[in-house]
Amino acid sequence: MNNLVFLPGASGNIQFWNPLIAQIPEPYTKQVIAYPGFHGVAAHPDINSFDDLTDYVVAQIQQPSILIAQSMGGIFAIAATLQKTDLVKGLVLMATSGGINLDPFQVQDWRQAYQQEYLQYPDWFITAKVDYEAQLAHIQQQVLLLWGDQDLISPVAVGQHLHHILKNSELYVIQGGEHNFAEQYASEVAIYVNDFIKQF
Repeated sequence: MNNLVFLPGASGNIQFWNPLIAQIPEPYTKQVIAYPGFHGVAAHPDINSFDDLTDYVVAQIQQPSILIAQSMGGIFAIAATLQKTDLVKGLVLMATSGGINLDPFQVQDWRQAYQQEYLQYPDWFITAKVDYEAQLAHIQQQVLLLWGDQDLISPVAVGQHLHHILKNSELYVIQGGEHNFAEQYASEVAIYVNDFIKQF
């Protein structure tokens, strides 16, 4: 039985996943990765850049796993898939950039409001520029893409772009879903996720 690894978004709030996890069958082991220095988790002396945090997250994946990622967590999920291809069996990406350039998509800039809400978070997290676009076509794993049709931070067009690049992907759109739809519409999201993970 594969391990399910949950990666939260930029807030680092691991409770975000609780409504969805509650609707996933018991046989799966569930691992929620917290980010040191975020959402009440103690900082780590060796994490001083976005690359450091990426390395930390990837290092937590040590067994065959399906990664389930929200927003910024999707960047870590892509990094893990590229670095630990044999361990990552499948991907569920929700409302993420996946490490592509969002400039062409007219997205709402989340960074200023985020900085005001999370004053204690490091600046390098806000300013990081990550570009995995050229490597995405190499990903062979099955990918479930879930997007909300009311999401201004990662619009459906971003999901469509990733669907085009990722060879073995399926895209579904949650009606009425904003950026936090995985929490907001956990019952509907669980239907897609449970159907996806059954194949592994």
